[in-house]
Amino acid sequence: MSATWVVYFKEMRESLRDRRVLMNSLLLGPLLGPVLFLVLMRLVIGRELEKAERPLPVVVIGAERAPELIDAMKQMGLVVKPAIADPELAVREQRIDLALRIAADFGAAWRAGRPAQVEIIYDSSRREGGSDVDRLRGMLDSYSHRNGALRLLARGLAPSIASPLVVANRDTATPQGRGALLFAMLPYMLVLTIFIGGLWLAIDSTAGERERQSLEPLLANPVPRDRILLGKLLATASFSTASLTLGLLAFLCVGMFMPTEQLGMSLALGPHFFAIALPVLVPLVLLLCIGQILIAAFARSVREAQTYLGIAQLVPLIPSIVLSVLPVKAQLWMYAVPLLGQQLAIMRLLRAEPVPALALALSAVVTLLAATAVFLLTRRVYDSERLAIAT
Repeated sequence: MSATWVVYFKEMRESLRDRRVLMNSLLLGPLLGPVLFLVLMRLVIGRELEKAERPLPVVVIGAERAPELIDAMKQMGLVVKPAIADPELAVREQRIDLALRIAADFGAAWRAGRPAQVEIIYDSSRREGGSDVDRLRGMLDSYSHRNGALRLLARGLAPSIASPLVVANRDTATPQGRGALLFAMLPYMLVLTIFIGGLWLAIDSTAGERERQSLEPLLANPVPRDRILLGKLLATASFSTASLTLGLLAFLCVGMFMPTEQLGMSLALGPHFFAIALPVLVPLVLLLCIGQILIAAFARSVREAQTYLGIAQLVPLIPSIVLSVLPVKAQLWMYAVPLLGQQLAIMRLLRAEPVPALALALSAVVTLLAATAVFLLTRRVYDSERLAIAT
């Protein structure tokens, strides 16, 4: 193993002198995800909170047909904007977010005790207007229920007659569970941190040395190739683990600045999360690092390796997309799938739910076995004499 440590310290020494490696592993990798997440979430949450508190401006067509309705909605925060000729076109061209049109026969239908029609004109494909549409619909529903109850009372009937079924909503979601929805992309960002942390070292120690023609003298030494490969793997994994550790600490700091209390949420980001998440992800560090080295070994230049690994870093996104598009109930066998098992464990930790020890052990063992299999495959690539030839 002495040869392994010689290679390990050689790679570590060269990498610590390389600003690109330090920037990727100790700055870009750990901070990119947390900072980007903090900025985006604060913008989104701040905007939604601001929209919920400020008055709601709405273009109203036919406001004079329902003065009582308009007055009641003004008390709820509605600001009436002047009518326009073609509200559908204005919404489609995004000149306005939504409009309210009161039917021409609204007054006659209202006085006759018949249902009176109003139209909400909006574009459901525009997500930024969804909260305003919900607020406007809530105002109309409130006015409708209140006047429906008054009509029943005027006829000597109890308002409960119109509601034979009372549906009570009992939400058992914990504040931590709601907070986990906010951080649904955290597992992928942690995996991306691992990937970025070891990216440049994996490229430089294989494709970079081949391009500089320094790999051939290294492989010419009378040392088993697996010892050389193991030294490079440990060096790459060291930088990835350092990047992951700093990334976890950065997310812990980010959680302190998130206005989750205003949304009735709570983030289970603390020492307990850190103490479990780091060991859960360490086996994945080895798998991703040896995978990066394998991919870089097939590249003839640094630029080619960057292209290959740039595409490969999209692979960890697949489990996140699957879990968001097709929500599934976690089962034990899922923890045996590398990447998916780690993401499920991280999500349970975010929800402040216990992760079964058997699931953690299964995830670690299978991931380490997968890393071993990829290591053996990479070892065969290192046995090839073509590896050292820059062509």
